[in-house]
Amino acid sequence: MDRKWRDFGVDVSFVQDNHSYSKPVGTIRGIHFQNPPHAQAKLVRCTRGRIMDYAIDLRAGSPTYGQHVGAELSAENGDQLFIPVGFGHAFITLEPDCEVIYKVSDYYAPECDGGVRWDCPDIGIDWPLGGNQPLLSPKDAALPVLADFVSGFAYDGHPLEPLAD
Repeated sequence: MDRKWRDFGVDVSFVQDNHSYSKPVGTIRGIHFQNPPHAQAKLVRCTRGRIMDYAIDLRAGSPTYGQHVGAELSAENGDQLFIPVGFGHAFITLEPDCEVIYKVSDYYAPECDGGVRWDCPDIGIDWPLGGNQPLLSPKDAALPVLADFVSGFAYDGHPLEPLAD
């Protein structure tokens, strides 16, 4: 990993780049993660359009378990969001025709695929839907709530902190 990223506390090697395309505004992807032993850190950026991107703490024993941070990512602002192992990832499209690229630290392992419901009341994300209904995949609509989730992620001693400007 590049020295500049290590200075920000990102010390992982990325092995795969993933690409997500969403045509309609209001498309929600997530809350997704990969369980151990193939847990993934992610580095997310929006290369076309604009999204609101979220990282949700899912580490057992964490004092910030179930809490989240969010950042607007767009092709225009060029911002990225790093999501460590043990955090769920979700986003909503704010413009049509959004493309999201994210680097991951382990290869996709379908047997380790996991998720939590986008509208879980214990997480409480205030999705910017503007009064509209979200567009969800059938898989995302059927995910469990946090109360029914058993975390396989260990707390590393670093609670979730607000994002720096």
